[in-house]
Amino acid sequence: MSKVFIKVILKKSIIGRLPRHRAIIFGLGLKKINSSVVLEENAAVLGMLKKVCYLVKVECIN
Repeated sequence: MSKVFIKVILKKSIIGRLPRHRAIIFGLGLKKINSSVVLEENAAVLGMLKKVCYLVKVECIN
């Protein structure tokens, strides 16, 4: 079974956001606006992205 990867890009600032949402962004490995990280798609990552969907952009990588 092949793994599916997604690219996550931070599009909005985390200044003034909820502390839990800031922690999620740092947990995903994002630090600055327009920084990106490639992650394996799993339930934990998808749950984190659902919480901060208004801050990030997600692209599928095949």
